[in-house]
Amino acid sequence: MSEKRDALELAREVFDIEIEGVTALRDELGPSFAALVDRCAAAVDAGGKIVLTGVGKSGYIGRKIAATLSSVGNPAVFMHPVEARHGDLGILQKNDLLVALSYSGETEELLVVLTPAKRLGVELAAVTASRNSTLGKMSDFVLEMPVPREACPFNLAPTTTTTALLVLGDALAMVLLNKHGFTKSDYGRRHPGGAIGRMVTMKAGDVMRKAAEIALVAPEATVRETLYAMSHARSGAAVVADGEKRLLGIFTDGDFRRRAADDDLVLTKRVGDLMTPNPVSIQADAQVVEVIKLVEKRRVDDLVVVDGSGRVAGLIDIQDLPGLKLM
Repeated sequence: MSEKRDALELAREVFDIEIEGVTALRDELGPSFAALVDRCAAAVDAGGKIVLTGVGKSGYIGRKIAATLSSVGNPAVFMHPVEARHGDLGILQKNDLLVALSYSGETEELLVVLTPAKRLGVELAAVTASRNSTLGKMSDFVLEMPVPREACPFNLAPTTTTTALLVLGDALAMVLLNKHGFTKSDYGRRHPGGAIGRMVTMKAGDVMRKAAEIALVAPEATVRETLYAMSHARSGAAVVADGEKRLLGIFTDGDFRRRAADDDLVLTKRVGDLMTPNPVSIQADAQVVEVIKLVEKRRVDDLVVVDGSGRVAGLIDIQDLPGLKLM
């Protein structure tokens, strides 16, 4: 038991140290971060891209930052410094911004490729602990990101610094997203595969059961007739609408079970008298991500889909969503 307590105590200490580092970096953010945002935006707006480079742990974080930037509309790639010396400098083109990542600013494998890179005419921005480092002095622009200490007991293994760099990259990506007015639809176009892409590219009308396939009844229909329509449609709910298909209410198998327990004559009664009026509904052109949010917020199993005139277009049964790989 003592080993477990010691392990948990140590783990929590690592969390505390890294949180301390991220908080310190947040508090130090200032004009240099805003300037980096402007330089990144200018490169993208001019038809260029953001090229991240770094070695070791910084390199791994650089790859992730590049991937995140690209996913939110800012073309970005990672260039490994060693490979750059053997031809990958060709990645750099006019209007690109080269962002070099090195906490110490003294990483030899990185430094030796920067002069050849600058000869190609690209601007060099550095993210490092000190502008007085070799990297800082070589760069056109420096964003300093000092952190108090590593989580490593020897203060050597990159831990807090890489976490802080990762968060800094996320902050850069989200600020650029906002600056460029990037939308959920834009995001979906860049993520056509997987549940994320489907949720932001598909509409409610794409995943609903069409009006002709659901139990759609008039308020004058009896509960018996309504249950027959539900059975025929293989649905746990019936949508109640007037003669022009304007939504009036919904009646579910749960409603029937609750009524039947106390009313032997429930089958002969008008469904309009027993339905739930003004049920939860959504526009057919709403994104599926909005469907998911509404289902989770209102805790419903069935969502009526209406067109722009408020007429019933279909029904979304929550049981259909896993089959579409949306939940």
